[in-house]
Amino acid sequence: MFRVVTWNINSVRLRIDQVARFVAERRPDVLCLQEIKCREGEFPADAFREMGLPYLRVAGQKGWHGVAIASRLPILDAPKLDVCREGHARCVSAVVSGVEIQNFYVPAGGDVPDRALNPKFDHKLDFYERLTAEVARRDRSAPLLIAGDLNIAPGEFDVWNHRYMSKVVSHTPIEVETLNRLQATGGFADVVRDAFPDPRKLASWWSYRAADFRKSARGLRLDHIWTSPGLTPAVAPGSAMIHEDVRAWERPSDHAPVAVDLAL
Repeated sequence: MFRVVTWNINSVRLRIDQVARFVAERRPDVLCLQEIKCREGEFPADAFREMGLPYLRVAGQKGWHGVAIASRLPILDAPKLDVCREGHARCVSAVVSGVEIQNFYVPAGGDVPDRALNPKFDHKLDFYERLTAEVARRDRSAPLLIAGDLNIAPGEFDVWNHRYMSKVVSHTPIEVETLNRLQATGGFADVVRDAFPDPRKLASWWSYRAADFRKSARGLRLDHIWTSPGLTPAVAPGSAMIHEDVRAWERPSDHAPVAVDLAL
């Protein structure tokens, strides 16, 4: 089996011990990280080599954003989907074991869900529109995996309160429509939701404001792994999951890792 994990780590240097523990316990073959919050030269490459993930692709930025792919197996170059109009480090790509992996940290979009009033929200939707146009040019039969913090919780059961959250950035109708359009354009399978169909409540992010994230139960499913029609048949039944327990570790990221196994 070939295990792929995506995780918004919220500072890779600050949480390198959590990463090492996770890698030792869950044995990912490929780890896609978002919000690494460092430049390429500051990325803790030696620590990843010690973990057994020596092959790296890093797109860094000082203090903000940043994405990385770490792999047990050799990495080949993949097309760079440069869809961020602001030039942020939000996209990184690789080919591992014949699978193209595109790792994204999509803009959060600010607080006001209005493109005219909020440039951050306009940027978020523009990011999606550019990515959708790129996907439309792709061959669906090619093995492609999209992973990352997509910053949209698409379904009624991906938020703690659908009615309330429909007015809040991350679950507004225009965002959900935009995400669904991208998914439909590529014919992507949402591997976690397929493994746990509605009405099962799912979340991968919980605010730090809650002293006990499980008790407050106000999570959002913002982190996703999608597979193209050419890859979806390789998804191992029952393997897709959210590692919610990691959110309870000491000094955690506010996101939990999301994983899937592929039979390649």
